[in-house]
Amino acid sequence: MADWSPTAYLRYTDERSRPFGELVARVLREPASVVDLGCGPGHLTPVLRERWPHASFVGLDASPAMIERARAADPSGRYELADVRDHAAGRGPAPEADLVISNATLQWVPGHLDLLPALAATARQTFAFSVPGNHDAPSHRLLREVAGREPYADAVGTVERRAVADPAEYLEILAAPGWSVDTWETTYTHVLDGEDPVLRWISATGAQPVLHSLDAHDAAHGTGLRARFDAEFGAELRAAYPRRPFGTPLAFRRVFAVATRTA
Repeated sequence: MADWSPTAYLRYTDERSRPFGELVARVLREPASVVDLGCGPGHLTPVLRERWPHASFVGLDASPAMIERARAADPSGRYELADVRDHAAGRGPAPEADLVISNATLQWVPGHLDLLPALAATARQTFAFSVPGNHDAPSHRLLREVAGREPYADAVGTVERRAVADPAEYLEILAAPGWSVDTWETTYTHVLDGEDPVLRWISATGAQPVLHSLDAHDAAHGTGLRARFDAEFGAELRAAYPRRPFGTPLAFRRVFAVATRTA
């Protein structure tokens, strides 16, 4: 997949950052060191610094564009290009820390459920994460439906449903001897402004693989599929998420887990 766009991702930074604050609030032990898996453009590092001003922080992300943006925005911080799977295997630039935390990243990692015990093992005190749980919401269902139509299907191929687990399943996976686990879910109702806000929201995150495939097809064949897809997908989203006088409501479910060592 082509690289991410930090600018597009940060368009709704307040809404995207809100679950991270809820996750951080549930971390009860004070860490001396923190690893942020999937740190993105580093926009959440200030949240960590404010909560634990004496801790050291390392942000890891697999996107060169995100790491470049984070380093430019926070020259005194430490941000490294790394894969979550390498971190789980102890091969990353920051193999362990008191707190290992991740926001809206693990859903992109194939087989992330199988990786959770290894990721938790890299945390000396606490392993905490949140993932979006909206993959059956109209936004994602319509993405799969529209991308599955011709002429897009030939360019895109199968659109994966990036499902995550429910809180009870994360509890089952993480509740090993010596750990105390807290899992829960929250559905936020974000009110988005502007034209086609749900299209802009999902285009910066969940729709990225589809859009990159269409862009690559256009670059090779000059067919204009991306613009055609945006128009068709956008119309479907406007019908599913009608604009109100106060803006466009977007229900967004998040699933959280905080696992803390007790021994």
